[in-house]
Amino acid sequence: MEEYEDSDDNRMAYYLEIGAIEIAGMDENGEMIFAINDSAKDIAPELWQAHMDYVDKNLIELYKSGYVKVDYNENLEAMISLSKEGYEIAKSKGILPIDMPEPPNN
Repeated sequence: MEEYEDSDDNRMAYYLEIGAIEIAGMDENGEMIFAINDSAKDIAPELWQAHMDYVDKNLIELYKSGYVKVDYNENLEAMISLSKEGYEIAKSKGILPIDMPEPPNN
């Protein structure tokens, strides 16, 4: 990967080439939106870990701000839900899948 380490654009091109990410669309400013593929866990573990760290950090911030509710089922498995505002913030930060439906109004 040495030839791709000199810039972010080259790094993104590398991740596209190996299939770790894909172009998911364009935002309102015409910037490309990328989605990380599950295969990144194996083929680009450093990218996957950076992505997971980013998601975790932002979910914790949303929780601390009161936008995330955590409930537990009978097996003590966490069930996380976002408020409408939390959903919008998470969407703007790119931590939700692009095709994730909006939460119902409570």
